[in-house]
Amino acid sequence: MIHAVVCTDIEKWFGAGDTRIQVLRGLSLEIPLGEMAMIEGPSGCGKTTLISIMAGLLDASGGGLEVLGTDSTSMSARERVEFRRANLGFVFQQFNLLPALTAAENAAVPLFVAGWRRREAIEKAAELLSTLGLGHRTRSLPSQLSGGEQQRVTFARALVHEPRLVICDEPTSALDAKTGHLVMELLSEIAVRPDRAVIVVTHDSRILEFAGTIAHMEDGLITNIEKGEIMGGPVPAGMHGAYNRLATTRS
Repeated sequence: MIHAVVCTDIEKWFGAGDTRIQVLRGLSLEIPLGEMAMIEGPSGCGKTTLISIMAGLLDASGGGLEVLGTDSTSMSARERVEFRRANLGFVFQQFNLLPALTAAENAAVPLFVAGWRRREAIEKAAELLSTLGLGHRTRSLPSQLSGGEQQRVTFARALVHEPRLVICDEPTSALDAKTGHLVMELLSEIAVRPDRAVIVVTHDSRILEFAGTIAHMEDGLITNIEKGEIMGGPVPAGMHGAYNRLATTRS
């Protein structure tokens, strides 16, 4: 069985000598394909470090890591970049939008990198932004967008190239309750399929209902794993239609 992510005894140290600190302490975790998994725990427990290692943005100090059936520890730096580009989408706490690009251009960046023609890439990104309720903002610069609108542009950027694994760090932090709920519905509809998965780091208890797996983390270790009500497969009744409802939502 191919999992989305398999972590085996992952360790991560920062610093050297007397200032050396262990952030991950032999952590093991399996995340199946076909569902949304959430990692929750107090600030400073190592959640962001863990997903950064899963994404290949940080190297583990020890242990094994498989992502989508591939041993990421054996990849060269270039292979890791190519793998991320083809298979992963990211929603960061910081929006990391390019200030000189419009909302549609920012959302289209993964398609530009993949070699799409500019016009086609922007058209696809604009369609997704419309789904997210930003059809009227596709030509706006980041400085002209509210925090919630910028967050939705980051969602579009993460999803536009249809990645197999989407990794989100506090994705609802800049959204009101209604928009946050609808965005999670959207993730469930288009990102959670039998050959895909979503991993969400969150403090937001309001969105835990969307999880198939909830991994509780403390002091660099997974302390408990719960199975949620949503376990992959078809999206449950009542969660469809996020596209239409999001299109009427405004920050």
